Amino acid sequence: MAESSGPVPRRWRRRGRIFPAEGVPTPAWMSGYAALPVPVPCGDGRRVRVYFSGRDAENRASVGAVTVDLRTLLVEAGSLTERPLLAAGSLGAFDDSGVTISCVIAHQGRLHLYYTGWMLGRTVPFYFAVGLAVSEDGGRSFERWSPAPVLDRQATDPYLCASPSILVEEGRWRMWYVSGLRWEQRPEGPRHHYLVRSAESTDGIHWHRDSRVSLGFAGPDEYSIGRPYVLRHGAEYHMWFCSRGDRYRLGRARSSDGGEWRRDEAGVVLEPAPAGWDGDMQAYPAVLQQEGRWWLFYNGNGYGASGFGIAEGVPGEGGESRR
Repeated sequence: MAESSGPVPRRWRRRGRIFPAEGVPTPAWMSGYAALPVPVPCGDGRRVRVYFSGRDAENRASVGAVTVDLRTLLVEAGSLTERPLLAAGSLGAFDDSGVTISCVIAHQGRLHLYYTGWMLGRTVPFYFAVGLAVSEDGGRSFERWSPAPVLDRQATDPYLCASPSILVEEGRWRMWYVSGLRWEQRPEGPRHHYLVRSAESTDGIHWHRDSRVSLGFAGPDEYSIGRPYVLRHGAEYHMWFCSRGDRYRLGRARSSDGGEWRRDEAGVVLEPAPAGWDGDMQAYPAVLQQEGRWWLFYNGNGYGASGFGIAEGVPGEGGESRR
């Protein structure tokens, strides 16, 4: 749960690309690609451990991490993992084509890393399912909970399920995740259509799904909603996400109970940049409040090919105020 001080900001000030960073060599497992940043506080009020997914020369995604100092907005020297914390699964498994991180939950002395497992398809480009890996040593290493997914295709999600965001509230595990509606055959190839649904659990492993749509499309031009990221702040739930028509843009929705969501009237969270690393798209948001300041981590062009950056919440610009 987020800290309770200060309103959730509606305006954000870009602070630039953070990683990859000059002077920080990148190992072969990531090849400069750094997608889906997940910031986890280090406990000192200053630094965050940012988990992310990189891709190797064969385009297989793995999970690693780097430490960022939020006072200087610099990567800590020597903090980048030399080897993946979680790599592609064994041949034939649901994640044998790669793993992309979704969220990290601290619970009872463990870190629970939920991720999307990739399976390459024949008639469609890929299939997704949700996996879980657990760390007993504070995030220095992770082990798969099971070689099988904890959330896979079934009647509610017949095409794919992916990108969970999870909160634990008094023993109640709540998940918001990407659910595939259909594939559409187009001249350029199959196009996925997916939005956000929810599920609940008592242990973080066995999930009961709600067949209702949590967050649907805003209009006929929109066809995918990616990477929901949910925080509870005070009595209200906030969901950041990326939605796609011609390109991905960041948005926010709010809810009083986590079930019924309404999008912000202001529209996109960040206005398109005129050029640069995030000039073509902004995607895969994650939000953190630390020491009274709000931080938005996100990807720019190429679905993470240009790395991840950060924006800072503008003080006094929360609630229902206009942009």
